[in-house]
This record gives sequence, structure tokens and C-alpha cells, in this order.
Amino acid sequence: MMPDLGKYAVAVLGSYATTAVLIAGLVALSFWQQTRVKRALDEVEARQGKIDG
Repeated sequence: MMPDLGKYAVAVLGSYATTAVLIAGLVALSFWQQTRVKRALDEVEARQGKIDG
């Protein structure tokens, strides 16, 4: 059920695609940064002699 976009179809669909790619990129970047920060925190805690928990 896609509405008739007429002559603006390419622009609108292109905008949707660009937005989806950017959001997916931000999510991926967030997960990558989370992994880096967690690894760094684990290293700091290990140096301080702390154990999980």
C-alpha cells in the first residue's frame, strides 16, 4: 500500500533510503563504541584487581 507519489517518488524514496542507511550506521557505530568502552573498562578493572560482580 504505497501512496502515489507522482513526480516526487524518486526524491521521497531516496530520502527514505538515505535515512534508513544513516540510522543503521548510527546503530552500528553505537554497538562498536559500546564494545570499545566495555573492553577498556574491563582492562581498567583488571588492573585494579576487581572481579566481575
